[in-house]
Amino acid sequence: MSYSDMNDYELLYYINENNEEANNIIIKKYEPLINSMASRMIKSCQYLGLEKSDLIQEGMIGLNHAIGYFNEQKDITFYTYAKTCIERKLISTIVAAKRLKHKTLNESISFDSNDDGTLDFLLKDESSNPEKIVVDEEINNEKIELVKNKLTDLENQVFDLMLSYFNYKEIAQMLDKEPKQIDNAIQRIKSKVKEIMKQYDNK
Repeated sequence: MSYSDMNDYELLYYINENNEEANNIIIKKYEPLINSMASRMIKSCQYLGLEKSDLIQEGMIGLNHAIGYFNEQKDITFYTYAKTCIERKLISTIVAAKRLKHKTLNESISFDSNDDGTLDFLLKDESSNPEKIVVDEEINNEKIELVKNKLTDLENQVFDLMLSYFNYKEIAQMLDKEPKQIDNAIQRIKSKVKEIMKQYDNK
């Protein structure tokens, strides 16, 4: 039986035995997936200084992470785990580029001093002006972590992209979801934000 005829789990076994050929085969197998995801996401990266080749390179890093950390006992397929790792790596790269581009703006992301302590940019219309939001970075980070700990994987991805001012249509495109799915996720996030902020303010 040649390595090219092996399934993912057999290849991973040989990769754990430091077999370079098995490693090359699984990388080649997942190259089309990475290319497809990079092609989809690059459409939302105008003016961020990113090229498709950058996303492909980051996707490869995500795949290598999946190869190194996959555990068959997690009750998920390697394909699902690898896709998730690749997607998260691409999103984190895009988010970092967006935040760098709007560094001054992002330093102003916080909670409106006149509101009820919820995340202003989530609970107001997209037309709200971020420059008007009052900054308290230390409190922000604490509240953001509280929120993220209560979100599902999809909601966390949406939340990270919202933090970088991607709108729901751009997020839907990047995550290969229907806009309605993203809108529903945003509504769930807003609900969780309100509940968490109530608990935070009552501490």
